[in-house]
Amino acid sequence: MTERDQRHRPATRLAIPALVTLLGLGILSAPAVAAGSEAAAPVQGFYDTLLSTMRDGPSLGQGGRYAKLEPVVLGAFDVPYMTRLAVGPSWATLPPAKQQELIQSFGHYITATWADRFDSYSGEKLEVTGERPYSTAMLVDTRIVKSDGGAVDIDYLMRRDGDAWRIADVYLSGTVSELATRRSEFSSVMRSQGVDGLIAVLNRKVATLGSVAARS
Repeated sequence: MTERDQRHRPATRLAIPALVTLLGLGILSAPAVAAGSEAAAPVQGFYDTLLSTMRDGPSLGQGGRYAKLEPVVLGAFDVPYMTRLAVGPSWATLPPAKQQELIQSFGHYITATWADRFDSYSGEKLEVTGERPYSTAMLVDTRIVKSDGGAVDIDYLMRRDGDAWRIADVYLSGTVSELATRRSEFSSVMRSQGVDGLIAVLNRKVATLGSVAARS
């Protein structure tokens, strides 16, 4: 469980598709909060790439969007850390080769989900509004402003990975932890199907996202 999870335990269940459906409104990237805003920089860079991907979305297609987003997702998100935390205590019992397979599958799933949902641009704005310390981590505050003026707050938990800040969790409305939701889902699959079952589930989700996008 991350530092933020200890304080904010989600009262509702939120899956990645639900989160990115909300995010997939078509987003306009706002200027960075400040030139020296180190923790916010990965989030801003991620949004900049999303904006470019959405503007070219129809011509790129699902595969092209995925290819454009993948290096940015893997750079901005701390996928190994997120996978380990999502799997929970059983992570330590897994062979290194299976750990790496899970990390790769989860990274593919995150990328495919964003590529699927952010497929066009329709004028909404995404604003990086600030950053604040949270124990040894940082929280980067953002909000989505829809065309009707309604706004949704989304916070990113940033942790140090060597010399860089990377995204460790995403909080919808400031409280609902995407990583806590993943942990609930992963634990259920691990209990019933084992590690190979979890890898297969993630890979099927990636394939489903691609096939749905191809038909749309």
